[in-house]
Amino acid sequence: MVCSKNRKMNYKKILSIFALSSLLFSSCDDQKMEWYDDPTHGDVTIDELPLKLAEKISRYDALKTYTDITLGVGVGMELYMTDDTYRTLAEENFDELTVGYAMKHGPMVNSKGEVEFEAADAFMAKTQEAGLSVFGHTLVWHSNQNASYLNGLIAPTVIPGSGGSNSLDISGLQDGTFAGWNLANVSDGITVVEGAGLSSEAKAVQLIASATASNPWNLQLITPDIPVVSGHNYEISFFIKSDQAGKGRLSFSGLVNNYPWKDWYATGGSWTEAFETSTQWQQVKITVNDFNDVSFKIAFDLGYLPGVTYYIDVDNVKVTDLDAPVEEVNFISNGDFESATLDPWGGWGNSSTREVSAEGEGFGGTGYCMVLTNPSAANLWSAQQVYWFDSALEQDKEYTCTFMIKASTAAAIQLQLQSDDYSANYYGGISVGAAWSQVSLKMTPTTADRTKFVIDFGETAATYYIDDIVLTDGSTGTSGPTIIEKTDEEKAQIIEDSMTSWISQMVGHYKDGIFAWDVVNEPMRESGEVRDGNVSDPAADEFYWQKYMGKDYAVKAFNLARQYGNATDVLFINDYNLETNHTKLDGLISYVQYIEQQGAQVDGIGTQMHISADTDKDMIAGMFEKLAASGKLIKVSELDVRLGTKNPTAEQLAAQAEMYQYVIDMFMQYIPEAQRYGITIWGISDSEQEHEYWLPEESPNLWDANYNRKHAYKGAADGLAGKDVSEDFSGALDY
Repeated sequence: MVCSKNRKMNYKKILSIFALSSLLFSSCDDQKMEWYDDPTHGDVTIDELPLKLAEKISRYDALKTYTDITLGVGVGMELYMTDDTYRTLAEENFDELTVGYAMKHGPMVNSKGEVEFEAADAFMAKTQEAGLSVFGHTLVWHSNQNASYLNGLIAPTVIPGSGGSNSLDISGLQDGTFAGWNLANVSDGITVVEGAGLSSEAKAVQLIASATASNPWNLQLITPDIPVVSGHNYEISFFIKSDQAGKGRLSFSGLVNNYPWKDWYATGGSWTEAFETSTQWQQVKITVNDFNDVSFKIAFDLGYLPGVTYYIDVDNVKVTDLDAPVEEVNFISNGDFESATLDPWGGWGNSSTREVSAEGEGFGGTGYCMVLTNPSAANLWSAQQVYWFDSALEQDKEYTCTFMIKASTAAAIQLQLQSDDYSANYYGGISVGAAWSQVSLKMTPTTADRTKFVIDFGETAATYYIDDIVLTDGSTGTSGPTIIEKTDEEKAQIIEDSMTSWISQMVGHYKDGIFAWDVVNEPMRESGEVRDGNVSDPAADEFYWQKYMGKDYAVKAFNLARQYGNATDVLFINDYNLETNHTKLDGLISYVQYIEQQGAQVDGIGTQMHISADTDKDMIAGMFEKLAASGKLIKVSELDVRLGTKNPTAEQLAAQAEMYQYVIDMFMQYIPEAQRYGITIWGISDSEQEHEYWLPEESPNLWDANYNRKHAYKGAADGLAGKDVSEDFSGALDY
C-alpha cells in the first residue's frame, strides 16, 4: 500500500473514518500494512473485508435506480423551490413529486373564488426542467379548503333593515285575522300560512290568482291606513316569491300619483308599473312622498297572470319614515332593566349576588336598575357581571359607554371587553360614590373577538346600583336585518357549481403537465361508511362537499376530472388507516364500486400508510391482498414510519428500516405487476422545517434532520430491489 502526499485516494463511495480505521494500522510514513495469513483460507484480499452498516448505506445508489415502479415523494413547494439540498435529494432519488399542501383548494382559491396559479406554475416549470412528473394532490377533500369562501357562497343573504320603526300595522297579518286589512279581490284565496315565510318558522301571506285572472286588480290585498308626516319620505319594502314566473304591482290611495311607474331593479332598464316574481325570494322597494292627506294605503295587485300562487313574508312588510328622528344603536339590549329581568346578563364569583331592584329604585327614582352585591373585599375580578353580545364587536372601532351608578359605600369598579378565551381590553379606575353619577368612557376592541362586556366589582365589599347602560358606536337604530336562508336544493346547486369551477380550472390548467390525480381524498368514516359531512365543530379550513351534494359528490368529482383532463389520466380515490382497519378498507372498495355503478370511472385506490414501526404486519399484508382483489391500480400514497421520538435509538432505527422494507415487500408480493402504480414516501427528511405541522417531534423519514441517509434508506432500497443490495458490496477501494 503506497502513501503519497501528491496522490489522492478514490473510493467507490465516501468511506466513514471508522471504516478506514479498520483498514489502516499505521500512518503513511512509508510503512506497509501487516496482513494475517490464515492457512485455512489462503491469502486475505481487500474485497473480503467486512463493511460497517454506515459504509454500506453510503454505497447505495439513488432510490429510484432500484425499481421500475413510479417512486414518488411528498414535498413542500416552498422548500423545493428555495432549498438546494432538499431539491437535489428529491430530484436524484424520485420520479414523481406530490405537493403536500400548496396545490390544494385552500391555498389555490382566493376569497373571490379565483384560482391563483402563479406559485404552482413556477413549481411545475422547475419540475419539468428536472424531468420529474407531478401527482395532483388533491381535488376534493374536507381539509385544506378555503372554507370561508365556500361557506360564504351558501350563507344566508342578510339585508340590512330600514332605520326607524314600522309605520304599517301588520298585526292583522301576524295573527291571521287580517284585522284592518281589506281583501278586495280574493281570487282563489288569500290566507296566512305557517312556515311559508323567509325561514321555516316564519309566516307568509299566500295569494292565489284564479284561472281567469288577467288584470292586476283581480287579486288584491289592501293595507290599513298608514299615518304619515307631510314632507317626509317613506320607504315601502317587502319580500315576495311565487310558485312560477309571476307579475305584480303596487297601487295606492292618498298619493298624487296612485299608479307609479318605476325601474324596479335599478338596472337602467325601462320603467314599468309592474315587477316580476320567481320561485326565489326577492325584496321589492319603493319610496313615496307625494301625500294628499295625513295617511295613505297600499294595494298589492297580483292578478296579472292566471294560476300563479304568491307568498309575501309577513314580518317584513314594512313602511319606514326615512326622515324620522333616529336613536343610536345600543349594543347592550337590556341596559335599562325595565323588563324587570337581568336576561341575558349573568355573573359569578366571591359569593356575590345580582338581582333587579324594586320598582322605583332606578335612576331618577323611577323604574328598575341592576343591583350587584359583593360580600367581602378581594380582587376586582373576583366578582363579575357579564353581558354577552349577539356578535363580536368590530376591531379597532371606537365605542362610547355610558351608565349611571352608585354604591352603598365608596368603591371602585373595572370594565372589560372580553373574548371567549378571556383575553380582554381593560378600563379600570372607575370611582363610585353614594350618589348617582354618570360614567362615560371610550372603549376600543383591539381584536375582532370581543364578545363580552364585563363589570369587575370584587375589590370592595359593597352593593352597587347600575342603570341606563349604553354602549354605542354612533350608528343609528334600524328595524333589524332580514335574513334569507338558502334552501337545501339551492345550497347543493351552488356547491356543485363551485366544484365544477374548481376542478375544471385546476385540471384544465395542468392538462399538459399532470396526468394522475387524487380526485377524492378521505371519503370514509372509520366505521366503513361514507362520511356525510355533519361535523359539529369543523376546523377553520374544513368544508364537507358531501354535506350538500350527498353521497354522489364523488361521482361528480370523478366525472369532472375526466371531462376536463385527459382521457388517459389516472384518477385515484385515497384514504388512511386502511392497513389497520379492514372494515374501512372494505367500505372504500364498496364505495368505488358504487361510484362506478353511477357512471364514473375510478382508476386507482391510494392507501396513505402513515404507520408506526410496530404496526401489525399481518394487517398490512391483508390490506394489500384485498386491494389487489379490487382489480384497480394501487398506490401507496403517503408512506412514513413513526418512531414516537425525534431522537431514536439504533434499535428503533433498525425497526423502522425493517418496516419500510416490509411494506414494500408486501406491495410487490401481493399487488400484481399490472396493478402497481407506485409508492410515494411522505417527506424527505426528519428536518424540523419539514415537520412544523406534520408529525412534529418525530423521525419518520429516510433521511435524518441533517439530510444524512438513515438505516431506513437501506430498508426502502432493499425492498424496491427485492434483495439486500449490500450483499454485493465488498471492501475494495478504487485508486
